[in-house]
Amino acid sequence: MTQADFLEAPFPEAQTLPDLDLAGPRRFVNRELSWLGFNWRVLEEAENPRVPLLERLRFVSISATNLDEFYTVRVAGLRELVNEGVATPASDGLTPAEQLVLINADARKLLARQQEIFSDLKHEMAEQGLHIVTREDLSEADRAVLHRVFLEQVFPVLSPLAIDPAHPFPFIPNTGYALALELENRSDKRKLLALLPIPQQIDRFTALPAPDGQQRFLPLEELLLEHLPSLFPGFKLKGACGFRILRDSDLEVEDEAEDLVREFETALKRRRRGEVVRLTISAGAPARLLKMIQQELHVTGDEIVEIDGMLGLSDLSELVRDERPDLLWPAFAPRVPERVQDFEGDMFAAIRQKDMLLHHPYETFDMVVRFLHQAARDPNVVAIKQTLYRTSNDSPIVGALCEAAEEGKSVTALVELKARFDEAANIRQSRRLERAGAHVVYGFLNLKTHAKISTVVRREGDRLVTYTHYGTGNYHPITARIYTDLSFFTCDAALGRDATKVFNYLSGYVEPAELENLAISPISLKPKLLEMIDAEIEHAREGRPAEIWAKMNSLTEPDIIDALYRASSEGVKISLVIRGICCLRPGVTGLSDNIRVKSIVGRFLEHSRIVCFGNGFGLPHKKARVFISSADWMGRNLNRRVETLIEITNATVKAQITSQVMAANMADTAQSWVMAPDASFTREVLPEGTFSFNCHRFFMENPSLSGRGSAGASDVPKLTHTED
Repeated sequence: MTQADFLEAPFPEAQTLPDLDLAGPRRFVNRELSWLGFNWRVLEEAENPRVPLLERLRFVSISATNLDEFYTVRVAGLRELVNEGVATPASDGLTPAEQLVLINADARKLLARQQEIFSDLKHEMAEQGLHIVTREDLSEADRAVLHRVFLEQVFPVLSPLAIDPAHPFPFIPNTGYALALELENRSDKRKLLALLPIPQQIDRFTALPAPDGQQRFLPLEELLLEHLPSLFPGFKLKGACGFRILRDSDLEVEDEAEDLVREFETALKRRRRGEVVRLTISAGAPARLLKMIQQELHVTGDEIVEIDGMLGLSDLSELVRDERPDLLWPAFAPRVPERVQDFEGDMFAAIRQKDMLLHHPYETFDMVVRFLHQAARDPNVVAIKQTLYRTSNDSPIVGALCEAAEEGKSVTALVELKARFDEAANIRQSRRLERAGAHVVYGFLNLKTHAKISTVVRREGDRLVTYTHYGTGNYHPITARIYTDLSFFTCDAALGRDATKVFNYLSGYVEPAELENLAISPISLKPKLLEMIDAEIEHAREGRPAEIWAKMNSLTEPDIIDALYRASSEGVKISLVIRGICCLRPGVTGLSDNIRVKSIVGRFLEHSRIVCFGNGFGLPHKKARVFISSADWMGRNLNRRVETLIEITNATVKAQITSQVMAANMADTAQSWVMAPDASFTREVLPEGTFSFNCHRFFMENPSLSGRGSAGASDVPKLTHTED
């Protein structure tokens, strides 16, 4: 089957949805329920027999982590609206209270399914010599080993707490896990209620001695229950349960904060004490303990979920260990682009030759780090400017910026303090940069800076040349190993001027005038998208090929969705690859006949944002208009963040994006889910023996076109791999 066979496949026949008013709010899918649907797809990868066993366990952990964050942010926000009496419906017509009811029902099913899948995986793991054991499985030799572990690694950080009028119920932090205990004094039969918070600073699982080829792990809560006599001498256990809480994690920052860093530090302390939004508790908990926990944490029945199984499945990631490579994805080493090798690692020389687009993680993110390290050490570099939204704790990016500042170069870093859950890390990074002599700015109080830009100004002869990196993902070398993103390197003067104007906007708050090849939100990005969609509509009306391809994480913005609906009704063919939330209904008769939507969930997390417009020539075509972006098509990205949309004009890079990246994403059947008009997703099912294309495998095996030492149209790899 050829690439053309995939790209020319007919759109599915549109369906009529009963009782759907095409102009009413139900033309949109509810954002929160769509997100839950995505997390169901993540969880279902844990059942995919083509996925290695421990990677399937990782998908359970990811699903659990995702759901935790969803509750601490999205559900917490809806609860606050309900508590304030807000009944304004979302774009789909559901009020906050109605959404909470639907979320609660679906999330409970999801939590139950996580436990069922984990139970099945435990049996499969045992067959492979990986055992999660309980206290009942321990031998005397095991107990001797565990006693030493308990005394040396656990006991010093424990705080067993009696609960009585003199010892009030303690504070349990977000994602905190504790054991609630009913104890009885052996001598006088006196009853005691107690709590044993489980330290979050200690690994959840302890490895036990095992025969060759076997591994055994004991959960920390089992280790604690085994050693209760050491913690409560003279008492015997009458009843116990575990419970875990999630708290509201939204930050509130004063609009007129004089010191933004100090205000965020204060807000982070307030977040720690946010209200409980979900309590999971062991099924069959003793009534007295359940009542005490419910009263002390001020939770209602709909916020309590009984779990018949293990609490805190996010911790299962600890069991995805390198000792069993046979149960993991095959090892994969990201490539160094041939062109960079041709220039012996000189990033500036490689970029000077021609614009270069790298596709991470298939091409190593080390090239971005090298770009900045080379700039830091190059005596001809005079200035570096950099945005930082999320990065690693010991960031080599920040290290390079500090080195450059210490070398006397002018370094400006835009550090976004409002990057949710990374606020504290970003405060640390900003102080590290300031100590090195960099100029640190924080952008706007009411706008997050989500753009991914880096500029290096280098003296070359009698002129200054600006080398620019535009990315679709964060400057985070760890997540760059598993997130698919694009890195665009250029020394195009216009794009360099555009980047400099954006930095001036971030530091001086003056809107940039006359951007040459760049659109930014909240000023021009959304209007640019609407303009380009309208242009495709005009091509369709004039009888020319009219087509849109787009790839992103989420699509929720009502104006953009309505524009796509209008384009569909005019005959524009629209193919969308949306990993997560999609509030657009595809394939509805009279509304979205010419729109198809798919989601790819696989080994890597799809994260790049791309949009291609046929421009009257169809796709793929050398005269198409091609853009990469930091922004998803969401209200927050288009209206409340600083984002970038860059038009790609280099012919080789355009061919790479359309004929390689986007074509492979749309051709994928091995990891793809297709969205139906009712917003459900089904995995693509092909007859046995039919070719099943895996885009992640394709990208791992084929170099990116623009990173080649010598590039041309003939270098575009064919989509020929079959699924094992």
